[in-house]
Amino acid sequence: MSDVLVSSVLNRILITHFGFMAWPVALLLSLRYLLSPLSLWAGARSDTSAAAPYGRTRFIWAGRALMMTGLGLIGVSLAWFGRGQAVPGWLMVVAGFLAYGVGGLISGSPFLALVRHSAPAEQQGLAIAIVETVLIACFPLAALGFGLLMEHYELRLFWRLVALTAAAGGTFWLLSIAGVERRVQDELRAAGEPLRPHDRPIGERLRALLGDRSKLRFFLFLSVAAAAAWLQEAILEPFGAEVLDLSLGQTTRLNAVWLVPTLLTLVASMALWRNRPPQRQGGIAGAGLCCMAAGMALLAAAAFARAGVLVIPALIAYGAGFGVYTFGGLSLMAAMTTDREAGAQLGLWTIAQVVFRGVGIAAGGLIRDAGLALGGQPSVAYGVVFAVASAGIAAAVVILTRVAEGLRARPHAAAAPVAVI
Repeated sequence: MSDVLVSSVLNRILITHFGFMAWPVALLLSLRYLLSPLSLWAGARSDTSAAAPYGRTRFIWAGRALMMTGLGLIGVSLAWFGRGQAVPGWLMVVAGFLAYGVGGLISGSPFLALVRHSAPAEQQGLAIAIVETVLIACFPLAALGFGLLMEHYELRLFWRLVALTAAAGGTFWLLSIAGVERRVQDELRAAGEPLRPHDRPIGERLRALLGDRSKLRFFLFLSVAAAAAWLQEAILEPFGAEVLDLSLGQTTRLNAVWLVPTLLTLVASMALWRNRPPQRQGGIAGAGLCCMAAGMALLAAAAFARAGVLVIPALIAYGAGFGVYTFGGLSLMAAMTTDREAGAQLGLWTIAQVVFRGVGIAAGGLIRDAGLALGGQPSVAYGVVFAVASAGIAAAVVILTRVAEGLRARPHAAAAPVAVI
């Protein structure tokens, strides 16, 4: 709910209702991704205090409280914008995005670590995968619900969404993990395996990791794929408004159109290929990326021709490919991760995706604005963004072929799978 409110509803309001350029809005959306190294720091800090009472829980609750504070500040910023006071409005919205982003980053890694430790050793990867699958399932539900609750922008309706998100989110964030960490600690102590901090410095582990060319190539693959896949994030809804003349509720539901196929193909992929060796999943990941590239190419054609009839098939193709790629990427990350350095390696893969997701979001807004500034029609400006996204995803497929060649020569990876979103 909070992510749809910040990344979907708000960007449409700022760009379409208030008429702001897309690039500063896209930059705001990308702030939390550009600050993603905080997640590595928070995860390491929570590892250090994992044996203490509420060692991870306190990071989770503090971060989620910051997120709710950020939502409130964003609501205040819209009130300033509505009164025509841009400077305090921008100061408040930046503060809100910073609070929201930092809160999410310092709570995310400790939460996933708690999820992992709460499951038996042989089911830890499955536990994380289930959590991430439910997360994907809830995105279209939130998008559909918000679309129904606010068909057209009004400040009081936006505040209603903020209050609903804070109430529901606060309830889940507090009650869902209350007592879990204490139970995990008690079970580990009873089994004679108490949690202990990692004593090797993070910097030393990262230096060794960055010296491995195969891992650098995999880092490049994840980065290019993430940047290209998320070019559309900040401009999809404004595209629906400015090119297709859709209402606020209709553009909000565009996210559900591609997220529902993502969920379905992710679950289907887990059912079909869960027993396939991780290092043999390169072809599956590549097939998903090819489907995503085709979806973006079709969406570009829809923009250039102002053909709304092509938008739904394009988004369905993109979402279906995204689900297959997510499963394939999950397996490839497991294959590229060793038991000894799992924490540092998985942290680096996460940063590659999160940082370059932010780069892609910001780049999408910049490309759109550059197209308009050069005198292009909105349909052309948005079409160029989608065409660049398609080309970038295709480039990731080319890099993947080199990664897959290296994986075929590696022994079977023993690391637990990690969900990739």
